[in-house]
Amino acid sequence: MNFELPLRDNPGLFLAAGDDPSAARGVILGIPLDDTSSFRPGSRFAPAAVRLVSRNLEEYSIYCGKTLEQLPFYDAGDLVLAPGDTGSSRRTIARAVSTIVGAGRKPFLLGGEHTVTLAAVEGCLEHRDSLNILYIDAHADLRPSYMDFPLSHASVAYQLQRLPGVTLYQAGIRSAAREELTRIHTERFFPFSLYEPLEKIIPALQGHPLYISLDIDVVDPAFAPGVSAPEPGGITSGELLRIFSLLEPLREHVVAFDLVEICPPYDPAAVTAMLGAKIMREALLSFL
Repeated sequence: MNFELPLRDNPGLFLAAGDDPSAARGVILGIPLDDTSSFRPGSRFAPAAVRLVSRNLEEYSIYCGKTLEQLPFYDAGDLVLAPGDTGSSRRTIARAVSTIVGAGRKPFLLGGEHTVTLAAVEGCLEHRDSLNILYIDAHADLRPSYMDFPLSHASVAYQLQRLPGVTLYQAGIRSAAREELTRIHTERFFPFSLYEPLEKIIPALQGHPLYISLDIDVVDPAFAPGVSAPEPGGITSGELLRIFSLLEPLREHVVAFDLVEICPPYDPAAVTAMLGAKIMREALLSFL
């Protein structure tokens, strides 16, 4: 079964991606949204940068003992979005994700800024009555608005909590305004660490549709310098990569996965893009 997506560019294929959408169970889709970045712009270039460096990776992962060559997945290219028209982009992203999920495929999204997640979750909710969201980020993103703009990368978690049917779990957070902390759900908010709290909440996530959003700035800037909003004091890249084997038992429940906030203009040695490509490989092998 084929599916029709909104207008796209094709900046190349991710490592080992197939060329037959009808045979694919997973779909990589680049979403170069970069309208509300408040510190470093440039995340719109991330999908192409991650695809380019993915050629340096092996198709085989020694983390999980599997290879991408065994997986039927398709790289659909990048959505064409109207620069500066965040509302229009939000609708386009939601429609694209809804199309993929409605066709029985699993989206693997390459952002773009974190606002991508809000639109993508809205697309998923067209086919799910409820959705757990695992939100991995350095920042709480619980502001009702940022600089009087409610549709902002700094407000994504706040907006997600307002969507009917959504239950939000936040992990790895190490930065928040004081007023944001009044909006957290203590039993689902895990600051600073990642692996240990995920071990504890796996039972709560079992049996329910799950969306996983990974902002790469959860990693310390020493390991991921090319991000839109770097925040010192984070986890290592190795700790992050360990979570995929931990989450793999949830594969059947994962509806979609996104990776956001890589900023190639501040990543001259492609260190962060390379980590992003490895994250995407592990996500495909773990969740598809």
